[in-house]
Amino acid sequence: MLRYILALALFATPLAAQERRPSHCIAIADAAPGIEYLHKASWQQPIEDEYGVRISYIDHSMFMIQTPGGIEAITDYNGFIGGVDFVPDVVTMNVAHSSHWTAYPDADIAHILPGWRQQDGPADYYIDLGEMLIRNVTTDIRGGFGGEPIRDGNSIFVFEVAGLCIGHLGHLHHEPTDMQYAALGRVDVLMAAVDGGLTVDTPTMVRIVSRLKSSIVLPMHWFSRGSLDRFLDGVSTEFAIDRTGRSSFEVSLRSLPSRPTIMVLEPRFLSMSD
Repeated sequence: MLRYILALALFATPLAAQERRPSHCIAIADAAPGIEYLHKASWQQPIEDEYGVRISYIDHSMFMIQTPGGIEAITDYNGFIGGVDFVPDVVTMNVAHSSHWTAYPDADIAHILPGWRQQDGPADYYIDLGEMLIRNVTTDIRGGFGGEPIRDGNSIFVFEVAGLCIGHLGHLHHEPTDMQYAALGRVDVLMAAVDGGLTVDTPTMVRIVSRLKSSIVLPMHWFSRGSLDRFLDGVSTEFAIDRTGRSSFEVSLRSLPSRPTIMVLEPRFLSMSD
């Protein structure tokens, strides 16, 4: 496995030797107020709002983020997104478990971003695709069989698009430090693991989402309705709960809910019939 991990480092897009576009998620401290609610959409349809994005829950910790201009990014990519002939522009991966990465990503994917420590240090991405800016904040993961923690073994990826700040916590094993919270900045839409133990326990995840105060939290990495319900119970006093019954939605700065909301999406592999 180690040689596969080292090989993947070759796919990582190096930081460009150019002036960085400032992160609006760090520069702006306050979340934008919302006025409209959200609507469902098919992943193959054009995005109706030129200032919005579509987010689809595929499986486990995999979400697809689509921009009006046609950029498609998939989080915690493990190589299978459904029986479709489709290659995203960007995939991010984390290495804590095999369900969050693949040693054999499609070579046609333009930007393959392993979130774990590379040979020359922590993973460090600041990928400016024009319509989308992708950056990461590293965190540690637990060592196997009770061993020492593995430094910088996980990345929280942040996607800045259409004025939104979209964060994916990855396979998070500890609460972020004050410095890591500061590096994340504003997070309008947060993808948070709520398994209750394989990542962080439920009280810790409740504390994390309460501190980040995201307008929308998307639970992921839940293996049973029990762990999901325990998380929902823990946040029900601070967040509205929306059990959507669907797998995707479109959102913009203008349509963020006025009250912070937990949106429960149902995972669904991509299909050409959708």
